[in-house]
Amino acid sequence: MDIRATIAAIRDGREPGRPALTAFAQGLASGAVSDAQAGAFAMAVLLKGLSPEARVTLTRAMRDSGQLLDWDLPGPVLDKHSTGGVGDCISLLLAPALAACGAYVPMISGRGLGHSGGTLDKLEAIPGYRADVSVEKLRQVVAEYGCAIVGATGDIAPADRRLYAVRDVTATVESVDLITASILSKKLAAGLEGLVLDVKVGAGAFMKTMEEAERLAAVLVETAQGAGCMTRALITDMSQPLATAVGNALEVIEVMETLTGTSVNHDLWDLTTDLGGELLALGGLVADAEDGAGRIAMVLESGLAAERFGAMVAAMGGPSDFIDRWPDRLPSAPVVREVPCPAEGYVRAINGEALGLAVVALGGGRLRDGDRINPSVGLSEIAALGEELQPDMPLALVHAATEADAERAIAAVQAAYHFGPEEPPEPPLVHRRIG
Repeated sequence: MDIRATIAAIRDGREPGRPALTAFAQGLASGAVSDAQAGAFAMAVLLKGLSPEARVTLTRAMRDSGQLLDWDLPGPVLDKHSTGGVGDCISLLLAPALAACGAYVPMISGRGLGHSGGTLDKLEAIPGYRADVSVEKLRQVVAEYGCAIVGATGDIAPADRRLYAVRDVTATVESVDLITASILSKKLAAGLEGLVLDVKVGAGAFMKTMEEAERLAAVLVETAQGAGCMTRALITDMSQPLATAVGNALEVIEVMETLTGTSVNHDLWDLTTDLGGELLALGGLVADAEDGAGRIAMVLESGLAAERFGAMVAAMGGPSDFIDRWPDRLPSAPVVREVPCPAEGYVRAINGEALGLAVVALGGGRLRDGDRINPSVGLSEIAALGEELQPDMPLALVHAATEADAERAIAAVQAAYHFGPEEPPEPPLVHRRIG
């Protein structure tokens, strides 16, 4: 088909037909669509938008541009996707907890993007863990242990890989239609029977306002269900980091403390049970989300989720004794410094994006594609909203490679906090449920 006609139709506000959008996705995967045409298409979609029907068609076509996974397993195939935040390490708790409840979780995840940390980067802080594996390895680990957290292979939704790279350099990343097709094409290619979306809102999220988050959540749910996957979305708070640590190995430490009961982070625990409860209900393993949340809490408390996590880590190349020896297995930074509080009063606001960027500057994220990550650096013991602090009390601990890096991070963390004389209201962990 003439790709130019498809671009012109969207540019002029007309609806391209299903064959045109399907041919466009196939051309992205095969190389028949040039980068210039892909960029023009992305800009046209950003400016004019797609109808719900066209959005579903594009998502399906991008999903079908590569290998589709199908499963013959005794339980439902389920997954979660987060739109990204700071200190968000829920996937590392949720995947093994779902597996311990009888679900199967082929979790195709990503690396750090901007100020938000990547699930794969966190797991690769564990020595030996290999996230880039073949589809055959993914199938084997999921069938045997119930979950595997991996990166997308070159065979999964190749049309999205092309379009994503073009969007990044053509100022079209913000298109809700293209965000939706990108997220869902990869997730639906994994052969899911149920999906829950964790749409973050607040200073540490990509969606800063409730209006933006609600629109994205509604479009994601509508499109996923239109493409045949039962889906719900939770709009969750990111006005402060979800964990009390930000950084790859440091977040794994907090996950392990929660999984093993050493020191439970209640926000991580509660959001894991909320998301997991929705998924178990979608998969038909429980009567409703409340029953599901109770099941997730039970496998966390009993240690069954920790056992599944340890088995998955070993199967993916990590230490076979990780559950017992994790404090010895994770890297640590040579410089650890306190961040003195620069003011007196209650913590009224936290710029979570600034905290995430401070960790990137320490070497815990990428400034450009191909940058090496230092898994040991980051922030820990981060002061929360509503805490009353005095000057020189610590806001956080900085974990850095050098003293100079630590000094820069201390200044960045101090600038990210705002204080006042009155205690602010505590924000809810879950703002809304959609779908």
